[in-house]
Formats: sequence, C-alpha cells, structure tokens
Amino acid sequence: MTQYYIGLMSGTSMDGVDAVLAAFDGTQWQGALGHFAVPYSDDLRHRLLDLQNPGGNEIHRSEMLAQELAALNAQAVHGLLAQQKLAPCDIAAIGAHGQTVRHAPEHGYTVQLINLPLLAELTGIDTVGDFRRRDMAGGGQGAPLVPAFHQAVFGSPEYGRVVLNIGGIANISVLQPHADAAGFDTGPGNMLADAYMQHRFGQACDRDGALARSGRVIPELLQTLLAHPYFHRTPPKSTGRDLFSLDWLQGYLKNSEADALLSENSYTPADIVRTLNALTAQSIADAIAAHAQGVREVFVCGGGVFNPVLMGELSGRLAPLNIRTATTDELNLPPQWVEAAAFAWLAACRVCREPGNPHAATGAKQPYILGAWHCA
Repeated sequence: MTQYYIGLMSGTSMDGVDAVLAAFDGTQWQGALGHFAVPYSDDLRHRLLDLQNPGGNEIHRSEMLAQELAALNAQAVHGLLAQQKLAPCDIAAIGAHGQTVRHAPEHGYTVQLINLPLLAELTGIDTVGDFRRRDMAGGGQGAPLVPAFHQAVFGSPEYGRVVLNIGGIANISVLQPHADAAGFDTGPGNMLADAYMQHRFGQACDRDGALARSGRVIPELLQTLLAHPYFHRTPPKSTGRDLFSLDWLQGYLKNSEADALLSENSYTPADIVRTLNALTAQSIADAIAAHAQGVREVFVCGGGVFNPVLMGELSGRLAPLNIRTATTDELNLPPQWVEAAAFAWLAACRVCREPGNPHAATGAKQPYILGAWHCA
C-alpha cells in the first residue's frame, strides 16, 4: 500500500530547509513527488553559526532557536502540502533532520536543533527525528546516514557506483553490487568557500563560481590544506564545522586580508576561493581512489552541483581514473531533493520498525531502528 512521507533537511551550509514529498510501499521507494524550500534569513544563519563556538546563555539560545526552526520546518511542510493539494491526514509521517550545530563523534555526541514535539503540533503530522544518536549509542559516528537510502534507490546489481553529496560537508556513499552500503565524509564541501565569501565580501556564497572562475589554484596553499590529518584517517569517519572552520583556514591565511605568501606572489581572493574549490575536489577524488575501487560512475547531489567551477575541478580529477561524473538528475531524483528524500525514507523505516543506519558506514556495531517518534 502506497503511503506518503515528507522529509525535511537543513544541511551544514545553513541556507534553508528543503522539504520533499516521497511515496513508499512499506520502505520500498516509489518516487519523489514534490519539493518545497524555505530559505534561512541572514539573521537566523548568523545566530546558528554563533552556536558553533562556546558562548553565554547557550541553553536558552539553543532552545529558542529550536522552536524557531520547528516553525520554519512547519512552514516548509505546509507549503509542500498546499503545492501538492494534500492535507496533513494524507501523510504517514515527517522525517526531520534538524540543524546540526555541533558534531563531535570523538566525544560521543551530536546536536541537531529542532523542537520535534512542536513540529508535530504545528503540522498535525506524526514526526520522527533525532536519527543520529541511536547509531552513536551503538558505537557509530551517527554519520553519514544516507548511504543505506542511496543503496536502496540508486544501487546497481551490475557495477559499483558512488553517490556524492556536496553540501557544506562532502560525503560519499560507495554502492557495490551485493554488498552493504559504505560511505563517509570526505571533508569540506561548500563550507569553507562560503565562509570565506561571507567574511571577505559579506556574500553567502560564490554564486555560480563567478569569483573562482577568475582565479587560479595556489599549489602551496592547496598542499598545505590537504595535509590535514582528517584526509588521511581511515573510515568510518565524519566531520563538520568543528574541524574545518574559517578560523582553521585563516590560520594559514594569517589574517582576513592577506598574508606574506599571498602578497609576495600577488594572489587574490579569487585565487583563494579557486583553491578551496580544488581542495574539495581533490579530497573527494582521493577518497574515491582509495576507498571505492572499481566504480565507474559518480552521481553528484547537493548544492555543489550548481557551481560549475567545482564540478569542473571534480570531473577533471576523476576522468583520469576512468570515472564518469553526472548528477542524480540522471537517476530521476533532482540533486537538491536527495538529502530530504533520505529522511523521508528514514521516517518510513522507523514507522515500519526496520533498521535504517548503514552501520558499515557509521561504524556502529549493528543495525538499529533510528529516530524518536512524536505523535501529532
């Protein structure tokens, strides 16, 4: 019997909420039917980013933001229902990710802000959330959670594929025939370039790669950044803003304007942004070469697909490995829909009491049923 679920996703880029309506028979994928997005205001984004660092009155600020995020997610749900001419009673459940503000698997915790009971109340729909902590309680990293969904929807019985999400953080799902899905965070996706653009120019991102296109890669800076120990760590592994922050980047740039390296060689902000694109592409290509042997195709989703400079840097590094690069449009799921659709699937798994964690990817000792269920 077909049931409808709504998946809600707010990624590390902190640009807004994506809502996707998906149809399932049990947990069997039947397709995505619609998408609705609600952007974050600059003020909300800044208040969320402020929680990345220790500060005063954190508990109160977090709880107030969790309520605000519930209201914003509810707005996305109601917008999607209106678009699709559906009522809350037509939806089996919502799968809500919330907004990650801390991810510290080395300390055994992760924080995704959202008031789930309030979201259920505001929408009138049973709501499932807090997906990551059950996996972490079982020894996993709580991330990435999407490889099992990618295997269910995108896996091929004939040959290996990689599904690559380039959001704030980049992560890969390695889908080999007749094998459990594997995957891990490869490192920064759009996050560092976005943070630099916000700090240097007051812009949310380098739209369409316009600035990066006019720059050139700084080889010395690229190699210095690639020396970070995370890139050489064996999976399972996951990361976030806690590790790859603007402060980390500026430790190499020395200050917000330019350092001796940049002034001596007449490098520009465009060169820095181009180098950050190259860092994302090179770290992804290195991860695929090391941990996804035999794959022939990489299907990309997430906001990074809309940056032609980044996609060019990536395809240029994968082509010598005889790996073709495409987007998930080719697999009948638009790139901006994939992550939210995954949380619709995780909600279906919770309702059907089926494990949803890709334990081979997260490092958990066994499969677990994920998510806390809040009745409307």
